[in-house]
Amino acid sequence: MTYSFLQHYWCFIVSLLGALLVFLLFVQGANSVAASLGGSPEGRRLVYNSTGRKWEFTFTTLVTFGGAFFASFPLFYSTSFGGAYWLWMIILFTFVLQAVSYEFQNKLGNLLGPRTFQFFLTLNGILGPLLLGGAVATFFEGSNFIVEKDNMIDPTALTPVISRWANASHGLDALLNPWVLVFGFAVVFLARVLGILYVMNNVADDAIRSRARKHLIGAAVPFLLLFVAYLVHLLLKDGYAYTDEGLIFMEPMKYLHNLLAMPYLLVFLLFGIVSVLWGIGIELFRKDEQGKGIWYAGAGTVVTVLCLLLTSAWNHTAYYPSTADLQSSLTLANSCSSEFTLRTMFYVSLLVPFVLAYIIYAWRAIDSKKITREEIQSDHAY
Repeated sequence: MTYSFLQHYWCFIVSLLGALLVFLLFVQGANSVAASLGGSPEGRRLVYNSTGRKWEFTFTTLVTFGGAFFASFPLFYSTSFGGAYWLWMIILFTFVLQAVSYEFQNKLGNLLGPRTFQFFLTLNGILGPLLLGGAVATFFEGSNFIVEKDNMIDPTALTPVISRWANASHGLDALLNPWVLVFGFAVVFLARVLGILYVMNNVADDAIRSRARKHLIGAAVPFLLLFVAYLVHLLLKDGYAYTDEGLIFMEPMKYLHNLLAMPYLLVFLLFGIVSVLWGIGIELFRKDEQGKGIWYAGAGTVVTVLCLLLTSAWNHTAYYPSTADLQSSLTLANSCSSEFTLRTMFYVSLLVPFVLAYIIYAWRAIDSKKITREEIQSDHAY
């Protein structure tokens, strides 16, 4: 195991966690349309209780994603999570609101009323995917930061920090880039597609399933338009490459070149896109496959996002470009932990299959029985 192999290995692990996180945003997606999807107070409770079984998986994956990035690529963690803290604080705040809202929306003594907490769930359902999608888009579009490693050994430096944001927006300036918004809203509508597909699979209610098909079309069309627009933009835009000596430079159509240089990523990317389309299509046109669309679309989402994230980092690509100072851009080589740390973590990561097996077991146990109107009358319902 060379140092380069370990860097690429941990890039794969972090990217896989990010891809799983995007899939699990179906919780936010369903919550963002729960009011119209449910059609009534009881219908809304059916949707919220369906997603309420899974919100912990999303939150835990978000925290694990951040932890894995911190351990393997600490300079990215300090630059993004520290410099762009307004962006990440809003994301975390909306997820905290989500957790509180699930628990208190129908509790006795709730002075704010259930609709207030349901509004918070809707807010998280929109802002969570939008801001997370925007954060992912900065891997291709760049962020406004400066890295000055000499500050750590300069006794005259007033602020001995390695990286800092180049303006006072601390990450929110990324939302001024229209392409960041295009990708962010593509993730919002993808989350809605996945959320609707999950509800169709998990809720045993004919009225909700009937409305879900209409909502599925309304979410799938803008998602496809936004995603295709961004994908074309990505393949044609200049990208951030670096030499063996670590010099960052702009390369025309870098990300297209990456896919051509790594054809296995291109094949899996196309497979993932087709799988998402298949999951949507069978719910719209094949009643005999009712409820199975979430598994095709979910698997396709994981594969597609994984390939996009790897395209942003592998093949001598700066995965976190700086628009303020090109040479401050982060690469696998200049932002990772020591070889000893990555090697030690590699052996710990061999336990991941056991964790995944437990998650699959817990998921199947939770979903062994579909949500019904009778079930939400119990004391344990949200």
